[in-house]
Amino acid sequence: MAGSFLKFLRIELLRGDLDMTNQKRPTLLSDHVDMRILATDPADEAAVRNAIVQLDRDHPGFRDQEYRARRNAIARIAADYKPGMPIPVAPYTPEEQLLWRSIRDSLEPSHQQHACAEYLECVKKLELPRDRIPQLREVSEKVHAVSGFRLEPIAGLVEPRVFLECLADGVFLCTQYIRHHSTPQYTPEPDVVHEIIGHAVTLASNRLAELNRLVGEAVKRTRSADALERLSRVYWFTIEFGVVRENGEIKAYGTGLLSSAGELEEMHRVELRRFDLEMASRQNYDPTKYQPLLFCAESFEAMYQTLREFLIRWR
Repeated sequence: MAGSFLKFLRIELLRGDLDMTNQKRPTLLSDHVDMRILATDPADEAAVRNAIVQLDRDHPGFRDQEYRARRNAIARIAADYKPGMPIPVAPYTPEEQLLWRSIRDSLEPSHQQHACAEYLECVKKLELPRDRIPQLREVSEKVHAVSGFRLEPIAGLVEPRVFLECLADGVFLCTQYIRHHSTPQYTPEPDVVHEIIGHAVTLASNRLAELNRLVGEAVKRTRSADALERLSRVYWFTIEFGVVRENGEIKAYGTGLLSSAGELEEMHRVELRRFDLEMASRQNYDPTKYQPLLFCAESFEAMYQTLREFLIRWR
């Protein structure tokens, strides 16, 4: 996902028909591909979980009716899904399987060079298939066996408290459709490549899974919008765009970096600041560009202990 960012997207709650031509007036939202902090009303959690993306005109797949039909079909899987049900199989095409292989082939060398040791160990644990897109159910079973986390399908974007509070219960909400074939290294919203290669792999780490749970618990204790914004910035600069030093080199553990070959290359040219979470909680960021500033811990262990204590103390 070269760039790993969302442009303005229009979404509205799923109300039966997934056709994107006759919908009520949508809400404009700006979001990062991984940062699902959206300004919507969480009045109905079940409905919010079933929000789908109405493609913007500059989306790579906007004019591809076949692609949009497949997205709709896969989104309906999530719309019909109820927690606890077996996750249905997503109907990927041979072209989409080829796209997955192409992206895997381009990301793997970047991971070997730029990913932290914790992530590389998780890759070995999961042994994800290379020749096809793994189904969400099989990935969830593997992750659950390691850390207790499970994956559940969603139709597209998610209201922040729904998405983040689910982490407290060991649930990660995933999209299942794949990006458009015309832009293999870019996706303007979360897709199955990002969800699996970024998030699912990291959740096969007991320590990263614990930090995700603690984020969810901290969100549940957060009442004010200002405090939620500060916490979301900590999440951004750690779980999403976190880096550590290993043997004198900068390595990534953040999912926004790990799912983007472009971001992994760029992180060696950015401003690195010491791992100060109070400072991170007040640091603005622009989700529409490569990140110019990252907070770097002296080791993975130092990051884990510092972030863990911060989240436990969060009020």
